[in-house]
Amino acid sequence: MQAPRTLEQRIKDTQGRLETDTDLWVATADPETGAPYLVPLSFLWDGETLLISTPASSRTARGLCATGQVRLGLGLTRDVVMIDATATPLLAADLPRDLGDAFASRTGFDPRDLTTPYLYFHLKPHRVQAWREENELQGRTLMRDGAWLHS
Repeated sequence: MQAPRTLEQRIKDTQGRLETDTDLWVATADPETGAPYLVPLSFLWDGETLLISTPASSRTARGLCATGQVRLGLGLTRDVVMIDATATPLLAADLPRDLGDAFASRTGFDPRDLTTPYLYFHLKPHRVQAWREENELQGRTLMRDGAWLHS
């Protein structure tokens, strides 16, 4: 087992994952039943928020529009990043062209080209946790109330 990383290293590693990874797990809940729903989606990280897109009629879009809350999972189970975020919907027609182009370039997927209506969602993290093994469970919270922690 590797030695636990410092807070600074965990934040650096997490930000690196956000900048280089393409896909993550998106967990939402049905607003009426509370039933969980989990899907993999591609994302764009701008240094402060994530951008995802999903069909407007999907369970994910309906859950995000109804509750505005989402949990994201990035990485492997032994090198995981968990993000709790607030979701703000954005119609494809209202998406700035440069942001849509950046999303398409980053993910290799451009929902604007499809006939199926898609929504975009800005995801603003308010809590970020990261750990590899049991020895990193203590101190796994890297962001609280939308601000990166400092040692």
